Amino acid sequence: MQAGSVDAAEVARFNALAGEWWDPDGPMRPLHRMNPARIGWIDARLRQHFPPGQLPGPVRLLDVGCGAGLAAEALARRGHHVTGIDAAADALAAARHHAEGADLPLTYRAGTAEALLAAGERFGAITALEVIEHVADPAGFLRTLAGLLDPGGLLFVSTLNRTRRAWLSAILGAEYVLRLLPTGTHDWRRFVTPAELGRLMRGSGLRLADITGLVPDLRHGGWRAGGGLAVNYLAMAEKA
Repeated sequence: MQAGSVDAAEVARFNALAGEWWDPDGPMRPLHRMNPARIGWIDARLRQHFPPGQLPGPVRLLDVGCGAGLAAEALARRGHHVTGIDAAADALAAARHHAEGADLPLTYRAGTAEALLAAGERFGAITALEVIEHVADPAGFLRTLAGLLDPGGLLFVSTLNRTRRAWLSAILGAEYVLRLLPTGTHDWRRFVTPAELGRLMRGSGLRLADITGLVPDLRHGGWRAGGGLAVNYLAMAEKA
């Protein structure tokens, strides 16, 4: 059963990982390694677009498909007022448990982006990180996110490019050889090229404003923003 862009099989897959999500050496290890680079890139652009003191209050940020809260909590720790939403109830329970007692500007809600749109919710910024390749209808998903944005709002999307190199790295290497991710985490046919993402964004009333690769930092460890777009990449779009 699917509700809007939500794929029930994908929800079940990520619910099953809820208990291990915050283990930096567990099945979400690649996201733990990547998270500082992607959050740093997003945070810098949010602060440039919404300078402190320019608005009467803090920008409301929605993290769609937040899972157990790796990105949502990191953004809240940088001072952003974050709402995380996901259809995976077990993952959300892990998110709430991890943030408990931290006194962060962070709330979690179970549900879908489509339900928020129907309720008339609007946000100054939205993140959808490693989500679009798991939804049932990418075009409809982006239209929904565009509808949730305030005029002048920013959308950040990270995903995987549909290239041979991405298949070798993210599926064959990460899932079958190195066992960094559970087998079946990704379907290469669902990966989105930068050209496709830009076209889908334009069709949703968004302007692709910035894009960067996310690559392993072999010198310092972890990941860094920059480099090519052949595997992982991160894009920012603005609503007119």
